[in-house]
Amino acid sequence: MQILAIDLGKFKSVACLFDTDRQEAQYKTISTTAAAIEQLLHQTQPNKVVIETCTISGWVYDLCQGQGYAVVVANPSNEAWQWRNVKRKTDKDDGLKLAKLEALGQIDPVHMPTQQMREYRRLVKYRKVLVGRVNQIKNSIRALLDAHGKSLSSGNKAWTQAGMEQLESYRKSYAECSLEELWRGELDVELTLLDSLWQQRARVDQQLEAMAKQDERVQRLMTIPGVGRRTAEVIATMIDDPHRFEHGRQVSAYAGLVPEQRQSGQTNRLGAITKRGSRLLRGALVEIAWMLLRYNPWALTVYQRIYAGQKTRKKTAIVAVARKLLVCCWAMLKHKQDWNPPLVAATST
Repeated sequence: MQILAIDLGKFKSVACLFDTDRQEAQYKTISTTAAAIEQLLHQTQPNKVVIETCTISGWVYDLCQGQGYAVVVANPSNEAWQWRNVKRKTDKDDGLKLAKLEALGQIDPVHMPTQQMREYRRLVKYRKVLVGRVNQIKNSIRALLDAHGKSLSSGNKAWTQAGMEQLESYRKSYAECSLEELWRGELDVELTLLDSLWQQRARVDQQLEAMAKQDERVQRLMTIPGVGRRTAEVIATMIDDPHRFEHGRQVSAYAGLVPEQRQSGQTNRLGAITKRGSRLLRGALVEIAWMLLRYNPWALTVYQRIYAGQKTRKKTAIVAVARKLLVCCWAMLKHKQDWNPPLVAATST
């Protein structure tokens, strides 16, 4: 069998054609372009193509599948892929190791969403990026005013109509500023950027809102008391195909919400959660778990049962609520059922 392993790079990639019968490998360096990869596939005609997860693996996966080849996507963060105690590590070594691991059946394939789902995910993540940029500018404005002895309302009050009117009274264009007032020009630039980012975030929200109304999965998750559109779309896009998980433990591990385990002989220790997988998904689940304590009786019951009045168990309890919520969302998507409090309560005890 011929296995073509491609160590993808931003500009150049190294391909390793491994013959499993003769245990021989041939290497070729190509430019990372669609035309070069198509030519490589035509020349080698492999039985299987293996690539790593990276920023460009999506279109490479689509290209190879479009040419009719079986494609395996490997996660280089898995234990079998780690390089330890080696004196040499090159792109050729990466390609050969990737091919040999696949030949030995040591690669757990990574799920590759469709192009439409990848774009949906990207838009959800991009909204988070815009929120971060808005907060960064808000912090810069606060720091600028603090440095010049100007007070600004605390919290969100600073960004209400009254707060913005106060900021408008401070701003000036650089052409109108004296040497003692250059900070007002800086404030003018920051407020211009802030206004632009608010507009762009509104456009992204408008697009996501329209997509959510057409997405049955998002609408189903929004039947959970306390879960809004933003959390629902994060969960729906990250889980993608719920049938790829066999049970709740797998989906919990996918989000990094299971504890690390160290077992040896009679010793079995459970540590902190692994924090593997999507940070966006994990953060959204923990954030909404705190909100659910106010609006969802089921979540409050789970939290109180694990918390048991011990202050040191608050974080443990809220992570448990987040994990159980994720499993419930996965089950709802898999079985196409809306939120059912009696059923959830019966299966969560």
